[in-house]
This record gives sequence, structure tokens and C-alpha cells, in this order.
Amino acid sequence: MKRQTEHTENTPGTDDTTRTKLTKHTTGTVAGDSPNAPVGTDDTADAANSDPFPEQFARTRRFSLGVPRQFSLSPDGRRVLFVRTGSGSDPVGRLWQYAGGEERLLADPLLLVGGGSEDVPEEERLRRERARERSVGVVGYATDDAVRVVAFALSGALWVVRTDGGAPFTVPTAGPVVDPRPSPDGRYVAYVSGRALHVVGLDGDDRQLARPEGPEVSYGLAEYIAAESMSRSRGYWWAPDGRGLLVARADTASVARRYLSDPADPARPPQVIRYPSAGTANAEVTLHLLTLDGGRTEVSWDRAGYEYVVDAGWDAHGPFVAVQSRDQRVLRTLAVDPVTGATEVRHERTDPTWVELVPGTPARTASGALVLPEDDGDTRWLTVDGRRVTPEGLQLRAVLGVEGERVLFTASEDPTETHVWRHEPAAGCRRLSGDPGVWTGVGRGGTTILAGLTPRGHEVHVVQDDHGPAQPSSLGIASLAEEPVVVPQQIHLTLGERQLRAVLYFPSWYRQGTGKLPVLLDPYGGPSLQLAIRARGWTSCVSQWFAEQGFAVLVTDGRGTPGRGPVWEKAVYGDLMGPALEDQVDAVRAAGERFPDLDLGRVAIRGWSFGGFLAAAAVLHRPDVFHAAVAGAPPTDQRMYDTHWKERFLGHPDEQPENYARSSLTGHGHLLRRPLMLVHGLADDNVAVAHTLRFSAELLAAGRPHTVLPLPGATHLPADDAVNANLLRVQRDFLMGALPAPEEDPTGR
Repeated sequence: MKRQTEHTENTPGTDDTTRTKLTKHTTGTVAGDSPNAPVGTDDTADAANSDPFPEQFARTRRFSLGVPRQFSLSPDGRRVLFVRTGSGSDPVGRLWQYAGGEERLLADPLLLVGGGSEDVPEEERLRRERARERSVGVVGYATDDAVRVVAFALSGALWVVRTDGGAPFTVPTAGPVVDPRPSPDGRYVAYVSGRALHVVGLDGDDRQLARPEGPEVSYGLAEYIAAESMSRSRGYWWAPDGRGLLVARADTASVARRYLSDPADPARPPQVIRYPSAGTANAEVTLHLLTLDGGRTEVSWDRAGYEYVVDAGWDAHGPFVAVQSRDQRVLRTLAVDPVTGATEVRHERTDPTWVELVPGTPARTASGALVLPEDDGDTRWLTVDGRRVTPEGLQLRAVLGVEGERVLFTASEDPTETHVWRHEPAAGCRRLSGDPGVWTGVGRGGTTILAGLTPRGHEVHVVQDDHGPAQPSSLGIASLAEEPVVVPQQIHLTLGERQLRAVLYFPSWYRQGTGKLPVLLDPYGGPSLQLAIRARGWTSCVSQWFAEQGFAVLVTDGRGTPGRGPVWEKAVYGDLMGPALEDQVDAVRAAGERFPDLDLGRVAIRGWSFGGFLAAAAVLHRPDVFHAAVAGAPPTDQRMYDTHWKERFLGHPDEQPENYARSSLTGHGHLLRRPLMLVHGLADDNVAVAHTLRFSAELLAAGRPHTVLPLPGATHLPADDAVNANLLRVQRDFLMGALPAPEEDPTGR
């Protein structure tokens, strides 16, 4: 539900006549007047099905291939490491170094293992799936502190390359490797194999530091909840001197089992996963201090009161950990004694709803000052040593890193943009990114890498500290992503009493005033994700593609979405449906008042994950506004979703069952009066297909016609290119066939 996507197969009732009915009064132009041609007439129906965008969208893995990412800077700021595939359609990730304005290839999997595919351990496959990783080859790496020794896993083998020259080489290990990380001094590499934590010297001297005591125990891996809901992808952290590690141990014996089978392949045994549904037991997570000579000390804290390990680390001031209560209203930052494992509370954050987890926090400066967020009023502040250092109204998004007393972070003045900022005691806060967009970055040694999604697409700037905000001329590392054949034409809007941020897309071939267009809402609309941003991402390209099919497409970020402060985000506490749906209704009505060409008698809505839930809720509860919906991977019963994510917004289901009933689609199926298509991957381990199947059964029992499109073998984000391409067309055709015919306009427009 913290993600998004699109699917295949033809739907009855979507012939050329239907398309003509949809766009009968939409345009006075003809196909071919612009590069983005309309569909909906007899002479363009075939062109619609041969439209190259769906294939490009799928081939490029949502335009993610060829984009440089995962940047690391050397201590002097002169060298940059990053991962990038060979082109916008090449899925094989390669490791690169950028220095002196030139790029150098450090590791090419095609040369190392002789192919673009690979066999990976099950733990690594799950890590990649949870990280939404859609490439192969080098998909991640880690370095020593000097950024001279780089380790990465490839086909289960441990590979190392030195950045000062020489070819990559393998290091013998005890088994298939997951998450290899060099020690700060570069002498060793830690890794996980068979759920055990190992450390190996570059000469191949391997030692096992922690062995799982049973089949449900793992060392050094992030448990499901940490990776899926807390953004903690790591399970161990090196000591700065390289003599020990802080390691997480996870025991999932008490966590409920789920069985993922493939009905399309009944001979295949089901996959068993441990999934903690809301109100059920979580994995038992403990922390241990391990030394290379075999020493072991358990870290002690009130685990009964604080069962969630949100984050951890080990810096020059010692180990530290952030732990959170089950109700998520208290988060403590603990200092850990590296000898005894005893802990001391250094800071406590509380909130009557939930304490928001801000990536990169807690952190500490060189002097030991704690770097933390603080929610007060309608601002999320950045604090250093207990003092607010950002101005009111600047919303902290993430802490990117700390160097000395400098803090690099992202924040939003306007919710449609996210910029990189730097705070240092003598100079205060300074914005480093210039152009509109959604920016992130890394800084070290007087250099800052700014990676942004801008209105022009993906950009990477290499900026020196004495320079002003980055400009397009300062581009340093090239993106090889393909240019979309459909170019978004965004109209940014602020709508209604709540000043809803929205983007409207018209067909490029459409001339306003020549006729009314049916409206398609294309939201996510929930926590953790914004779509109404000043940037050209894959979602904006998809929205524009739907516009080219004959819709006016409206994308709105309502209450609960990030970037507008704590009050806005927490307005959905206790009710994930009501405020989100109300904001979509208000947005489409306000847009209709401003743009008379929007036909509010023909309004459709589509979405995936939370957006799918919102789409289905729209036709259930507001059929007066919404006339058809496509709901992809919708969480229909909130009790079936995971503990940390769902209890954050709705509380414990045994204590506040009314919140779950209010926020679920199940129990309301009898209300359906509009066409609804449900789409779901049968191998979805995030939002289980049971959500759709149970809701479909409820609809059938109530005598409510609907369409179900199952995706065999697909997870929460379908990976098959043909499926992803045709899924766009299937949604278009369903919505075209489902919307009512346009009413004749007496004015003749």
C-alpha cells in the first residue's frame, strides 16, 4: 500500500463504437494534428492499440532504467560512485566512478558473469522486491570509509573492486551472499548467508559471528515490518574502528504464516511468508554487540514497552538505537554502552496520534549533538541539540547526512517541491537545489551531489560548496533514461477551501472550448506519496497518456499526503477513507467550476494500492460523483494489512475496531452501483490477493456486477513487460466502455 502501478487482456464492450461515444463531442481537430494523437474515432482506433507509449513504459521499467542512483562521495569530495544501467532499456546495473568531470566503469556484470540475468538468494530477492528494485546486475553496493574498497553481491557471490585501479575480484564465502558491507578500514567485509552473519577478510579468511538458533531466526537482516513500513533496510552496523558490529536478531516464530500460491501453476508448492497483520504478533527483535574475536553482548532496553527497532547506528560517540512503542505514540533515542550493552534515554518524542518516522534520524554531529525532527503546530522542524534550526513553515522531509557540524537535509516550502538544504551553525540554513522538482542528495568533502526529478526529467548536479543553487549548466552525471514519447503538459492548481494541490492534464490535441471531456481522476491520495508535484515522473507520463486517450485527467494530493505539515498528515488518524475521498470530491468539483470543458456527468477514477482503495471507495460511497473505477491491488479490509503501517493510522483493531470498519471497503459491497474493475497480482505479498477475492465474493453475494482481473505470478508491482504495457490499455478500454454517453449540448459545443 506504500506503492503504486498498472495491466492486460481485452474487456467486452470496448469496440470502436464505444470509443466514438466517449469522444463524440470532445474535439474539432483530427488525428495527427500533434505528436500525441487522440483516440476514440474510427480512423484512430487502430492507432490507439499501436501507440508506442505502453511498450516504452514497460520496457524502461517506468523510465527508471538508465537513471544514475545510489551516490557515494569520497572524503575529499573528488570522487563519486554510483549505479546506472547501460541505457534506458537495459536492465543491467553497472558500478561507475565519476571524477574530474569523467566517468569510469568499475564493474560490468556482463563481463563478470557473462549474462544479464542472475540467481540470487531468497533473502536478497525479498530485499529487492521490498525496495521496488527492477534492474539486475549491480543493484546495490557498500564501501569503506575512504571509498576505496567497494563490495557488492552478484549471483550470490561476493565481489570486491578497488576504486584506485584493478579489476573486480571474488572473495570466497561460506554461502550465497546478502547485503555485503566493508568495514570502515576496508580490511573486512560483513555479509549475511543462510540467515547467519559472517565477516570475511579480503584474503578469504571467513568467520561466522552469529548463527541462527532455529529456522525462524535471522541475524543481520531487516524483518518484514522494518523493511516494509519503517524504511529500515539494514540489519547490522559496523563500529567506526572495524572491531565490532551492532547486529539485529529477528525471531519470527510468533508471527502468523501466509501462503502464496500460483493458481496458474498448481504443481508449484506455495511460498510461506511471515506476515504480521494488524493486531497480531510482530517479530521479536533484539540487538547484539559482536566483536570479531567472538565476543557477544546483548543490548538491553524495555523491549516490552518498545518493541519496534526503528533505526540504529554506530558513530564516534558509540552505538545508538531508536525504539518505538507498539502504539507508535512514543519514540526514544537510546545511547548504548559498547561494553555492557546498557542503554540510556537521550531523547523522547511523543504524539497523541503517532510519532512520524523521518528518514535519517536520529543522527549525531561530530560534537555529539542529536539531530532530530520535531512536530509542533503545523510545522515539522529540524532540531540540532534540542534547538530548532529551520524556519516555521519549512517542512522537514529527511536528513541526508551529517558531516562535522553540518546537516544536509530535504525540506519543502511548497508541498509540490522538495529541495536539498544545508544547516551549519555559523551560516544557518541554505537551500542548495535551484530548479523546481523533487530533490535529494549526498554531501562530503566540500561537494554535494544533487539528484532531482524535475520538469525535464531526471537530473544530477555536482556542486561545490562555494557555489549557489545548482543550475542546469552544472549537470555532471548523465541520465541515460529514455525520453517519454508522451510529454506531460501539467497545469498546476490550488483547489477548494483546503487549498488542495492538484495537476490537470488535457490532451495535447485538445482545444479548450471545442467540447466537453470526460474526467479521469488518477490519484494515490494517501500517506507517504505525492503525485501533484512539479516534476516529470512516470506517474505524470501515465496521466498524460490517459489524457491523450480523450480524458481530462486530474491528480490531487489530499489530506494524509506528505509535505504540508503534521496537522495535514495526521488529519486521517482514525479514518483513512473519509477525508481522502472528500478531498477528491472537492477537487473535481472545484476543477469543474474553473474549467467548463470538464464533463462532471462522466467522471472515472483509477488507482493502485491506496489509490486503488480510494478508487473503489469512490464508486461505493459517492456514486453521485464517480461513474466508473479501476482499483488495482486495493487493501479492502484494513485488518489484513501489517501492524506498524495500519496501527499507525487506525490504532489497535481490538481497541478501536470502529476505525477499521470505517476505513474498510468490506462490509459496504452492497452499495456498489457503478462499474468497477478490480485488478490484483496473485503473488502480492504486500496487499494479499485475499483483499480482492474476499471483496469480490461480498459483491457477488450482494448481486453487484463487477470485473476481476487476476495477474498470475505478479507481486504488488507487476514485473512482466507485456502485462505492464497492456494493463494501461485494458484500464482505458474498461473506463471508456463504462462511462455513460455524453449528453447533447444544446449550445452545439
